[in-house]
Amino acid sequence: YGKNTIKFLRLHKEGKKDFVKEVEVCTHLRLTSAQEYLDGNNSLVIPTDTIKNIVLVLAKKNGIPTIEQFAIDICKHFMTTFCQVVYVKTYVQEVPWQRLQENGVPHIHSFICAPEGIRFCEAEQCRNGPLVVSAGIKDLKLMKTTMSGFEGFYKNEHTTLPERHDRILCGELFCKWSYGENKDFDFDCIWNKIRECILEAFAGPPDCGEYSPSYQKTVNSIQMHVLSKVSQVQIIETMLNNTFYNVVDMKNLGLTNDKEVLVPVETPYGSCACTLARK
Repeated sequence: YGKNTIKFLRLHKEGKKDFVKEVEVCTHLRLTSAQEYLDGNNSLVIPTDTIKNIVLVLAKKNGIPTIEQFAIDICKHFMTTFCQVVYVKTYVQEVPWQRLQENGVPHIHSFICAPEGIRFCEAEQCRNGPLVVSAGIKDLKLMKTTMSGFEGFYKNEHTTLPERHDRILCGELFCKWSYGENKDFDFDCIWNKIRECILEAFAGPPDCGEYSPSYQKTVNSIQMHVLSKVSQVQIIETMLNNTFYNVVDMKNLGLTNDKEVLVPVETPYGSCACTLARK
């Protein structure tokens, strides 16, 4: 049991400059006994309101240097403070505030919300077990307008999809990776590096791109690129929900439309998922 969607903004100052972290936290506990479920005995139950207050107090006392470190702080607090807690899991996601710039000069107290993917993390620990940290990015919307196709797929009497050698590849990416047992990592640096690897693998070289024969191949290319560039990642899970764009038929309007005006097909949508790990 636990408390979900604890939302707050942590503001701190360094001289005249303001820094912000706005997060959403979910923290779940498992206790030594299930007596609250079986017998209605609440003597070991830490109220979810108390869980919420602990999260807020830790944010006040420790700050949020990274969301991964904050999740670790929460796990450690429950493990070291409450002997009845045998397992704790904390999820943290960050609102993508970025500092405004004017003519290249960073503003001291103004920010813009730039949703170029939402950063999140998880930390979990069993009593007498290792602290395991995962991180990820979600709601990252990506598109390339060419260098993608889908051909040679299995066909039977129910197949109506035509083969395409030139299509738009568009989708919303979810990617989560595990660091294994927690070590003293530079979580900010690693997260930014992985995001960079995702974009590189999706798009290919900037002057020519890279052909994608399927969403599945694109997912695997992203995972392989991350594992080859970021040694701290042990397991990576990736899901790509695709958005199709259909070319509008303009023959009745006396026009030819060579993939210039398209409409998105919101539903139903396809989804490709894969988990890849080191040997």
